[in-house]
Amino acid sequence: MAVLAVVSVVGLIADDRVLVGAPIWAKPLKFAVSFVAYCLTLAWMLQFLTRKQKLGWWAGTVVAATGVIEMVIITGQVIRGRRSHFNHQTPFDAALFNVMGLTVAVLWLGTLVVAVLLFRSTIADRAAARAIRIGAVLGLAGAGVGFLMTRQTPEQAAHPSGIAGAHSVGVPDGGPSMPLTGWSTTGGDLRIPHFVGMHALQLIPLVLMGLVVLGGRIPRLRDERIRARLVAVAGAVYAAALALLTWQSLRGQPLIHPDGTTLAAAGLIAAGAALGSIVALRMPVGGTRARTPQRAKQPVG
Repeated sequence: MAVLAVVSVVGLIADDRVLVGAPIWAKPLKFAVSFVAYCLTLAWMLQFLTRKQKLGWWAGTVVAATGVIEMVIITGQVIRGRRSHFNHQTPFDAALFNVMGLTVAVLWLGTLVVAVLLFRSTIADRAAARAIRIGAVLGLAGAGVGFLMTRQTPEQAAHPSGIAGAHSVGVPDGGPSMPLTGWSTTGGDLRIPHFVGMHALQLIPLVLMGLVVLGGRIPRLRDERIRARLVAVAGAVYAAALALLTWQSLRGQPLIHPDGTTLAAAGLIAAGAALGSIVALRMPVGGTRARTPQRAKQPVG
């Protein structure tokens, strides 16, 4: 997948074709980078397994393999100048999209297996345990948002064109969009909660790493119970933000043009984050116990 990312960069430079309003090589580049980050993080999480390590290894291998299959199809369709997602214009295009749908389902199930094993494993540091488990659950939720994109829109039902499904809500795919991300600026875009949710896999553990670093200057953060509480707060805030982004997208509202209701909900989430953090920091912890996150002693074989 790293190789396909490099190929996609070359494609962006050498190939000026545009598909659905975006440079044709933009999609394989974004997917390749996302898959690399996803698989590397999952591999890191597998080191924390203390039970059923072999099963976890196989689940991780299946996730990586399905990601490769999807990337091969996306890249192949780019070479052909065809849409990879939601494309039923020819039997061959439909077959490829159906294979992609199957690989995504298998990828989700593989990640679910890893998440269940992480919940059943004994992880010495409670803050690390929470960060890894919360990240895995939110990652599954974000991946699940992708299934909402496969629904046929009313416009597609009224005017069949061989395309069934869309990431935009309220506007056609390929309209005005944000730079780099390509997210719609005129309607809702389900790729936003999909992206945010999936990458909780990396971001929640990064919150913990940030707390550990800050612990060098803030003594209270050296206690693993304080870190565990703050990670729980971060997970709850992240889940609320993910729900808000999904709701905003489904209402056909652009990320950069929120209405009053969305802003009010965001304000409540921000207030909850502040209050939760204050409570977590001020709650008594008993004796002082300064520990840093530890990994499981037995790495995945």
